[in-house]
Amino acid sequence: MHASNSQKAAPGSSVEALARRKGSLAWFWFLLPSAFLAIVFFFLPVLITLVISLTNMTTATGLSGWTWLGTGNYRKILANPDTVKYLWATTRYVVFTLLFNVVMGLVISLITTHMPQRSGLLFRAIWLLPRITPPVVYILMWKIIAANLPYGILNQLIVKPLGLATMNWIPEAAFLFVVLVNGLVGASFGMIIFTSAIESIPKDIMISSLVDGASVLQRIRYIILPQLRWPLLFVTTYQTLSLLTSYEYILILTDGNFNTEVWALWAFHQALSNYWGNFQYGMGAALAAILVVIGVGMAVVYLRYFRFGELVQEPKIDQL
Repeated sequence: MHASNSQKAAPGSSVEALARRKGSLAWFWFLLPSAFLAIVFFFLPVLITLVISLTNMTTATGLSGWTWLGTGNYRKILANPDTVKYLWATTRYVVFTLLFNVVMGLVISLITTHMPQRSGLLFRAIWLLPRITPPVVYILMWKIIAANLPYGILNQLIVKPLGLATMNWIPEAAFLFVVLVNGLVGASFGMIIFTSAIESIPKDIMISSLVDGASVLQRIRYIILPQLRWPLLFVTTYQTLSLLTSYEYILILTDGNFNTEVWALWAFHQALSNYWGNFQYGMGAALAAILVVIGVGMAVVYLRYFRFGELVQEPKIDQL
């Protein structure tokens, strides 16, 4: 009798075990598409870049006549007298543009969420225009703004009425225009993230602060900003990594002239576009690999500074 009962229970137990096994593997099937995309479009390109950086591959050698250099390209980068200059230009570009992006995006979000809803939507829509404008058209607008008379809008509306000397302002203030051009585009990204985070704050908290007599600045200081740690982490990290590898607007605006050659643009010029036409794929890949290492290091610093582990912890509920 007992044997028959155990035999009857066996199929049920095996079915339950199979169901538990399938349930335990559910996470794997959900993550598989994302993992596949990350491996194919990120890890493999990074691996290929690292391999190419260890060779002397150029247009002259082709894809078959190259030889291994080991760390030769990296030693050339360290010995290059322009390395420090390009590294300093990249640091200035990332720091100042990042400050502009994050601060301006936060300010726009705070202003537009404290005004009538329709006015706020209209204002944010206007700030989105630089992001949706084609880069060539966007940079052409800036070149017209900064051009000398009779075309330059800046000279016509501000410089000439003040009695100052008119000129083409891009060569004279190239770094400032690089920061403004990239900053206006980046601010719109932060604006979207911060606005969504502010509007997701429970309304009863904001209403309670009004009942308690809190001013606008007090609500921003003690209610809104503490709720924005996660959006600030995301926007700061994303914008830093994006600025480290971006060069499109600088390429169209100055092509690296007037001391605006950043590291990513240097890698592009070495590997894909230079005056002599002999593209240095190995050297460009080495420059790109260094950017990857710097980007990973910056991401780790941000995660530790913003205490990422605490942000993703499950809420602690006291047991009664």
